[in-house]
Amino acid sequence: MGWRNVVITQHSKLSLSANNLVVQTNQNVYRIPIDDIDVLLISTTQAVITTAVIAALASTHAKIIFSGKDGQPVGEFWGTQARKRTADSITNQVNWETDRCQRLWTNVVQAKITSQMQALDNTGIDTTPLVDELDQLEVGDITNREAVAAHKYFPLLFGNKFSRRQLDSTNAALNYGYAILLSLVDREIVSNGYLTCIGMHHRSDENPYNLGSDLMEPFRPIVDYWLSQQKFNELTPDVKFGLVQLLDLEIHFNGKTMLVRNALSEHVRNCVNYLTGDVEKVEIDVEVPNEVSSHAINGHV
Repeated sequence: MGWRNVVITQHSKLSLSANNLVVQTNQNVYRIPIDDIDVLLISTTQAVITTAVIAALASTHAKIIFSGKDGQPVGEFWGTQARKRTADSITNQVNWETDRCQRLWTNVVQAKITSQMQALDNTGIDTTPLVDELDQLEVGDITNREAVAAHKYFPLLFGNKFSRRQLDSTNAALNYGYAILLSLVDREIVSNGYLTCIGMHHRSDENPYNLGSDLMEPFRPIVDYWLSQQKFNELTPDVKFGLVQLLDLEIHFNGKTMLVRNALSEHVRNCVNYLTGDVEKVEIDVEVPNEVSSHAINGHV
């Protein structure tokens, strides 16, 4: 698996030569080893990509994310051949025990609210409203504390007038960042042999990423906090670069220091191992850092 995030933002042609991604723009030609690429984000509709590039990236399990005219991710691609997928793993997923799903969802919600509290605390905001919701959390979150906490959390972090239903630059950036996180979680789910559409809590027939939507929740506040510290009026390339580079941010996860991308991988493995009964306990401890680097992007055109 690669380590570089490559972002395409301008008119260009992407082709393959000697196992290198060749990006030809009007001014320059860039060469990037295919094996180095973890995520290729095509953040423009003015780029042309060859099937040879797509096939090469699929063979290394790299993720390709495509954006629409508004710059928002509209689709993603990764290889159809999962590393471990078997008929047994899918059968197991369909028959995950309800009790395990409920207990894991409780842990996920607890970790998410705790991470939201850290984001608020990093900005000097009183976390009491979220502490109250966390204290009321029950197994399976039958009273939907997750949604109630979110309803209180966003206005605290982004201002009293803020709503997730608004069509503004902040929400556009949040959605963009969440889409990047979800794409990495989904890839890890597929790599471990499972289907993204079968979730433990999210069950919508219209959502092909139910399980990814479940498992990514504790990591969302990393995006939230970073955006709360930025000043912008629109979703510019610089903001997009910053959101992609969060994958290479060092955080503390389950007592260890690691990059967000690696923490996501370990988190997915831990969760599916618990759901399948391979382990009897799962830890989800995400620490939102109070200092976010602004220079981690390692390959953009």
